[in-house]
Amino acid sequence: MTNPRAQAQASKVALSRRMRERLRRFFGPWGMFVKGFIKHPVMVGSIVPSSPTLIRHMLRPVDWKRTKLFVEYGPGVGTFCRPILEHLPGDATLIAIDTNEDFIDYLRKDIRDSRFIAVNGSAADVEAIIAAHGFDHADYVVSGLPFSTLPAGVGPAIAAATHRVLRPGGAFLVYQFRARARDYLARHFERIDNAFEWVNVPPCYLFWGWKD
Repeated sequence: MTNPRAQAQASKVALSRRMRERLRRFFGPWGMFVKGFIKHPVMVGSIVPSSPTLIRHMLRPVDWKRTKLFVEYGPGVGTFCRPILEHLPGDATLIAIDTNEDFIDYLRKDIRDSRFIAVNGSAADVEAIIAAHGFDHADYVVSGLPFSTLPAGVGPAIAAATHRVLRPGGAFLVYQFRARARDYLARHFERIDNAFEWVNVPPCYLFWGWKD
C-alpha cells in the first residue's frame, strides 16, 4: 500500500528539482558569469558580459580567411567564443584559455563544435598550450583579462608571451576598462590601433597590437 506521506514527499522533491533545472536554464550563461565574478573578481574584471556591439567592434579588423588559429584569454561563458566560431573557417581552431575551472567545464558542455578547445590554464603559458595542440603560432589573440588588477608580473608575462606566439601580421586584441592597459602592449607592439566603445557596461578601451 502506498504511503501518502512518502508519496507527497517524493512529489515535493521532484518539483524542487524541476524548479532548479528551470532556473538553471533561465539564467544560463548569466548565472554562471555572475558566479565566476563573485569567486574570481580579479580575473573576471566585470560582472556584466561584453555587449554584441563591443564584440563586433573588437573583431572588425580580423582577416578571417587567413585565420587558422584564434586564441582567447578569459572566455568566461563564451560571449566572444560564439561570434568567433560563426566567422571562423571550417578548418580553423579556437582555443579558449581560462584559469576558472567552472567556466571551462561550462564551455566544454555548452559549445559543441569540433573547432573549439577549452583549456584550463594560464594565458602566460599560451606557447606551451597551443604547442600541445599541434600549433606553432596563432593568428589572433583576444583578451578581456583586467591587466591592471592581475597579480604582479602576470600582465607583462602575458603580453610578452602573446607577442612571441603571434605570426607576423597577427594581432593581439584587447578590451579594457582602463587606458593604462596600452602600456603592457607598448612594450612589445610598435603598432597599436585604439578606439573606445561606449555601448558596453561599462564602456571600455579597445586596443589592437599588430605584430609587423
